Amino acid sequence: MIEILKAILYGIVEGITEWLPISSTGHMILLNEFVKLNVSEEFWNMFLVVIQLGAILAVVVLNWGVIWPLRLVRSQNGTRIGWKKNTLLLWAKTIVACIPAGVVGVLFDDWIDAHFYNWICVSVMLIVVGIAFLIIENRNRGVRPRVRRLKDLTFKDALIIGMFQLLAAVFPGTSRSGSTILGGIMIGVSRTVASRFTFILAIPVMAGASLLKLLKYGLHWTPVEYAVLATGMIVAFAVSILVISFLMEYIRKHDFRIFGWYRIVLGVLVILYFFVIRGV
Repeated sequence: MIEILKAILYGIVEGITEWLPISSTGHMILLNEFVKLNVSEEFWNMFLVVIQLGAILAVVVLNWGVIWPLRLVRSQNGTRIGWKKNTLLLWAKTIVACIPAGVVGVLFDDWIDAHFYNWICVSVMLIVVGIAFLIIENRNRGVRPRVRRLKDLTFKDALIIGMFQLLAAVFPGTSRSGSTILGGIMIGVSRTVASRFTFILAIPVMAGASLLKLLKYGLHWTPVEYAVLATGMIVAFAVSILVISFLMEYIRKHDFRIFGWYRIVLGVLVILYFFVIRGV
C-alpha cells in the first residue's frame, strides 16, 4: 500500500509537469531524492519513461478530432471512408520533428542516462531554460506571431522545433514541452499553436521512448512493480486531462514568464539543497 501511495504521488507529479514547461523528468528525478520507490534500479529506469504513456493517452483523448486521419464521406453513391488532408500533413510534420530526438535517443540512450540523469544537470537546465523563457518572452512582447493556425506550420518550422526537442532528449531538466514551445515562439509560432503541436509531438516521441525502454528491460517485474506502474499511469492520465485543459486556457491571456521564474527558483533551491544540506 505504501508503494501504491508513492505511485499516486509520482503520477500526480508526472501529470502536472509533463505539460507545463517545467520538466517532468527533472521533477521525477528530484522527487526520487525524497520519496524513493522500493523497486529495482532496472524497473525505476523503465518507470521513469513508461509512466508517460498515461499522459500521452490524455493528449489522444483531448485531440482525437485533430489527430485521427479518417473521416466519413457521404455522397449520392453512399458513404465511404476518406482521408483528412490537413491531418495527414500534420502527422508528416510531426514525423519530421521527431527525427532529431529519435536518432539521438536510439544511438545514445544508455550514455545519456549514465552521464546526464542527475541533479546537477537538472538544476542547471532548469535555470538556463528559465532564463531563456524570460528573455524570449520579453523580446516578443507585442510582436504578432507569424504562425497562428496549426495547419500553417511549415515542415521547416516542424524540423526547427524538433531540433529544440533534441535538447530535452539529451539534458533532463530542459523540459520537452518547454524546449519545443520556446523554439516555436522564437521562430514566430504563437503560444497556442506551439503548445498544441508540442502536445501532438509528444505522442510518437513518448510512445517510442517507452517502447525502447520496454524492449531494453522487458516485462519481468514483480506484482507490486506492475501495480506501481499501472497506478502511476492511471493517475498521470487523469491529472494530464486537467492540466492540458488548464494550460490551453491559461496561454490565451498569459505568457510563460511565470514558468521561467519558477524554473530559476527551483534550480537554485536544488543547488542549495545538495550543497548546503547534503554537503555534496
